[in-house]
Amino acid sequence: MYELRDTLQGAAEAILKKKFGSSTTVHFQVTFEDGHGDLTTSVALQLAKKVGSSPRDIAELLREGLKSVKGIEKVEVAGAGFVNVTLGTDAIIAGLKTARKACVPMKKRGSKPIVVDYSAPNIAKPLGIHHILSTVIGQSIVNLYSHQGYETVSINHIGDWGTQFGKLAVAYEKWGTKPIAEYSIDELLVLYVRFHDELEKDESLESLGRSAFSKLEKGDATLRLFWKSVVDITMRSMDDLYRRLSVRFDRTMGESFYEKLMDPIIEEGKKKGVFVAGNEGALIVNFEEALKMSPAIAVKGDGSTIYLTRDLATMRYRIDEWHPEAILYVVDIAQQLYFRQLFETVRLLGWDLPHLEHVIFGRMRFADKSMSTRKGNILKLEEVLDEAVKRADAIIKERGERIQTDDPKDLAEMMGVGAVVYGVLSQNRKMDMVFDWDKMLSFEGNSAPYLQYTHARARSVLRKAGSEGADAQVKDLTAKERHLLKLVFLFGETVEAARREHLPHTLANYLYELCQAFNSFYASDEILSATGAIRDFRLHLTACTADILKTGASILTLRVPERM
Repeated sequence: MYELRDTLQGAAEAILKKKFGSSTTVHFQVTFEDGHGDLTTSVALQLAKKVGSSPRDIAELLREGLKSVKGIEKVEVAGAGFVNVTLGTDAIIAGLKTARKACVPMKKRGSKPIVVDYSAPNIAKPLGIHHILSTVIGQSIVNLYSHQGYETVSINHIGDWGTQFGKLAVAYEKWGTKPIAEYSIDELLVLYVRFHDELEKDESLESLGRSAFSKLEKGDATLRLFWKSVVDITMRSMDDLYRRLSVRFDRTMGESFYEKLMDPIIEEGKKKGVFVAGNEGALIVNFEEALKMSPAIAVKGDGSTIYLTRDLATMRYRIDEWHPEAILYVVDIAQQLYFRQLFETVRLLGWDLPHLEHVIFGRMRFADKSMSTRKGNILKLEEVLDEAVKRADAIIKERGERIQTDDPKDLAEMMGVGAVVYGVLSQNRKMDMVFDWDKMLSFEGNSAPYLQYTHARARSVLRKAGSEGADAQVKDLTAKERHLLKLVFLFGETVEAARREHLPHTLANYLYELCQAFNSFYASDEILSATGAIRDFRLHLTACTADILKTGASILTLRVPERM
């Protein structure tokens, strides 16, 4: 079917060029509407005004020229000028082979790598539920690129540098009760929150925090040891959560890694006139008035670095280290102005740049309260995952023998974590998300457990059959078979579209539609009791569907069970 669509498009373009003399790109889309065939194009409507002909006349020209293409059963003109093509049974079944190949990661392209920066939590604070956005969106984008044969470098750019360490050091000095190495991540958060509570009564704490970080930057031995302990405590607490989320980084590199790379960039910026004097001895970057951006601070008045300084050093390192094709920053929409300033600054510096992109996602808000780390009312990611697993476990116990699994504990983990992750990835990342327990942890409809159950159902059919069928030829297709086949056909291009646009929800929504189509096929068309070529074909279609569900889920960081 893939090859036939390419043939159709080529034939249609040749017909139009012969008639009108200019080249026209023709796209045939898969259609699922009854009476509209299998493939349709609206090129006649798009071309009519340009060539001075009626859409119906152009559509009739294409109908006449395409009806003799091998593998075509029927070509019709509909409406104002749509061309609808119905494929022969053999032609549509041929798409199965290509669809199954799309489940196998492509061979490496040999191109420059794609660097993806995501998750990026701050040290000394537990991961909150809002961290799941960058974390799983970023990982799924890495997975999409990897599946399509791109070399990737996944980076967790942790915030292990900055004034917050000065504040935490002051809090520990004033209210610490035991050696820093004995603190848990939650106890560090208590110290951080207390600092901000006390700050409301004593504003001098702010300058003490800035002073402490300045000493840390200048190499104070005691503060360096304190900082290292805090980093170690935090990373240990994060590792288990990343494992549960099927998130893996090629590099975990904190802002501190780039400490020694900042001075050369500061000097370069001054020499090129990009960094100029601002208020109170600070160095700033001014932008053209047309860009409508306020100046950005590059170095504070006391000589301390800031996010921009560190991100410039980070980008310089990544360009020199990997010579990437692109650097993607998966960061929320609130930082849109900042990334515009960062990207414009490196252009002003005159660097030879790869493609730079801020992959935005909306903010996460709570239905019942606002969230603030400073106030200590953060909803911890670990707590959300544990609650989801608890609810999944209750469902497994409630359904008793109807749930088939050798490991109920692992299935509950798979379902619970999957529900939370899918709740994020099934939504358009560009939109804001309101966190609602019932919606996020739903096990019905468009959810991870539905996808997991459908995969397990398909695998169960194949186990009972003792076979994955064969690439058998059948004379006719039922309506359910045809619908499922056309969806299977779209897997490869759906993955590519999700990668190209950096939109994981495109793949998630496709998998949901595939689940619906398979379950409808399963309910209406006999599989195990069928015989001969029909049985072989239906088993083969079932196996292909299961492969796609498992591959697609894996790209979205989800696990699927063999039994459920």
